[in-house]
Amino acid sequence: MRALLPLLRTGWGWRAGPPAAARLPRGKSAGPGPHSAMAQAFYRTEERGQLYSPDYRLFFKNVAGHYISPFHDIPLKVDSTEENGIPTKRARNDEYENLFNMVVEVPRWTNAKMEIATKEPLNPIKQDIKNGKLRYVANIFPHKGYIWNYGALPQTWEDPHQKDKSTDCCGDNDPVDVCEIGSKVLSCGEVIHVKILGILALIDQGETDWKIIAINVNDPEASKFHDIDDVKKYKPGYLEATLNWFRFYKVPEGKPENQFAFNGEFRNKAFALEVIKSTHECWKTLLMKKCDGGAISCTNVQVCDSPFHCTQEEARSIVELVSSSPNKGSKEEEQVWHFLGK
Repeated sequence: MRALLPLLRTGWGWRAGPPAAARLPRGKSAGPGPHSAMAQAFYRTEERGQLYSPDYRLFFKNVAGHYISPFHDIPLKVDSTEENGIPTKRARNDEYENLFNMVVEVPRWTNAKMEIATKEPLNPIKQDIKNGKLRYVANIFPHKGYIWNYGALPQTWEDPHQKDKSTDCCGDNDPVDVCEIGSKVLSCGEVIHVKILGILALIDQGETDWKIIAINVNDPEASKFHDIDDVKKYKPGYLEATLNWFRFYKVPEGKPENQFAFNGEFRNKAFALEVIKSTHECWKTLLMKKCDGGAISCTNVQVCDSPFHCTQEEARSIVELVSSSPNKGSKEEEQVWHFLGK
């Protein structure tokens, strides 16, 4: 029953089955590009509960229709040796070396703070709640909502117990955040391929909160972008707007301005790739129970040698439990989830 496909190591990413790709929720098209066929093949989403309510959850399924965790079961790195099971040409390897999966949580120009629920089994996307109220980010003049498609890199984790050497602060206990700067407005739950361009080191209440700058590989202008300087060249003012947005977005809530490492300077692609590599290693120690993950749920379906691995039947039970529970977070539900999460 538990004999899923063997876990394979490909570069940094851990994967099971075919190379990772995305499927847009609600039947939308991924647009033109060399990865579009893959982008509609491997992942889809399933909504439970009412959008913009505390009960809303967006679950993920793989190509076989089995529930998975977007945090743990979607590979970090897009496979660099195969595409739909066919070896790729050597000449294209450079492109794949900088190709990562991104889980879109918040579409550009929207305000609802949607995020991967790191403390719930299978880690569905939900709307964040603070002080009993659903969270919406303020509009930071002259912008409306988030100014990029915002999301996370799967299979990464910023360890809250490990001090980063470059920022001298520990991690924020979340996957690494991504700001996708392409021209398309994406959908919550999309899994897309992105090229890494650079990184910003936000210091949020004394914690390191990395912000990756990336672009959808299917964006019409993606071929022009290779590093952080290309953002300055082809999208003048965008990085400055990004810095200001992160500096001020919590001020309307009565909080102080956010701070940054490196005096708010963006670091290049090479630096960003090292951060990704490091946070991927932290995630691996988390999934193998070699560190204290606290309340983080490591329940997964495809990381077969993880002590948190669960069966497809158990994963389905988790989803049904969420859908049928009128009181999420109840003691009874927590007990069942603790059992399923092992």
